[in-house]
Amino acid sequence: MGSPERELCPPPSEEDDLTLPRASINKMIKELVPSVRVAFESRELILNCCTEFIHLLSSEANEVCNQNNKKTINAEHVLTALDRLGFNDYTLEAEAVLKDCKAVAAKRRRQSTRLENLGIPEEELLRQQQELFAKAREEQAKQDQQQWLLLQQQGLVGTEGTPQPYIPPPSGIKNEEDEDDDYS
Repeated sequence: MGSPERELCPPPSEEDDLTLPRASINKMIKELVPSVRVAFESRELILNCCTEFIHLLSSEANEVCNQNNKKTINAEHVLTALDRLGFNDYTLEAEAVLKDCKAVAAKRRRQSTRLENLGIPEEELLRQQQELFAKAREEQAKQDQQQWLLLQQQGLVGTEGTPQPYIPPPSGIKNEEDEDDDYS
């Protein structure tokens, strides 16, 4: 017969690919009981129990979600699943954590706006944008002027701004480009 430790903590299999990070579990254990050493088998058992609890809770929340004809599990589905599974004692704490998470998310959204992070008034930003547009228009006008002068120098455009008429080469003279290769 196998040892009781092996029955509680079976060796990892291919089905156990989805588990919590061991480092996170170890950190939580150290924070909760800093003065106690916890054996490797006990850590593995805690890891397996946590993983199983999450699987059980998410499965029940999924069932609640499906019963409500929803496609996304939300916090209310998880809280209902906690109640259905008999973990009513955790509901208040879970709601408090949810409230904290929502507050942190709202704070991040407020901080993520670039205008607020720059510390520059919106009017100043608009003025700077207009300056950049004006500078870009000037540079484009200079480039257009240079291209126009180049076309005039090459004789492709007359001094009045009208294109020069196209004069085809005499029909007796062949260009190298006009020659067809004989592939026969």
